[in-house]
Amino acid sequence: MEHEIKPSVTDREGERLLPVRVLYGTRNTAKLSEMRERLKSLPIVLTGLADLKQDVPDIAETGSTPLENARQKAEFYYRTFHMPVFSCDSGLYFDRVPEDIQPGVYVRRVHGKNLTDEEMIAYYSGLARKYGNLKARYKNAVCFVLDDTHRYEAMTPSMESREFLLTDRPHPVREQGFPLDSLSVDAASGLYFQDLGQDAWEKETDGMLEFFQEVFGKLAKVMNGTE
Repeated sequence: MEHEIKPSVTDREGERLLPVRVLYGTRNTAKLSEMRERLKSLPIVLTGLADLKQDVPDIAETGSTPLENARQKAEFYYRTFHMPVFSCDSGLYFDRVPEDIQPGVYVRRVHGKNLTDEEMIAYYSGLARKYGNLKARYKNAVCFVLDDTHRYEAMTPSMESREFLLTDRPHPVREQGFPLDSLSVDAASGLYFQDLGQDAWEKETDGMLEFFQEVFGKLAKVMNGTE
């Protein structure tokens, strides 16, 4: 089902952009819902891979950074479905742990295996138990492909989550698709992310929204032939 959106957005020169149907390159319905809420002020009709009702080929993510993976996915889905598409990717980084257990872009894939939500909780709570509460942050990236000649991407500090702790004592509340939220504790307040709500990642949210606001300002010019 397509998400109801605001009708238009205006850039600095007053150029108006009509709603654009955009594919978000993810099968994760929780991430799709979160992104729809995050971008609801922009002229986007956001569609996920599951909404396409057709076979979606798998893509091997071989990048060494979140931005490389986001770019790989966005370009692949654009070539496959021939529509505007963006993909995101994240890396999880801990302070003071051996390099061989640093998750980086392999947050869900451990020792060559893609973990379920519960397996992720068990694995990462075990790391926290072994090394003590882990000081952590997410580095996030996005790549948006409009057409054959227009691509926009970013991986900036404003997109990073604020620093938090990963604990070995899971919160009883689980959110499907975001398993590590149940282990994530705000470093300042000591409260679980599940008890803080969406405002816990306000810094990251602002960074992603700012990226799309800038992109859609540029798109207004592209659509009107002034760029």
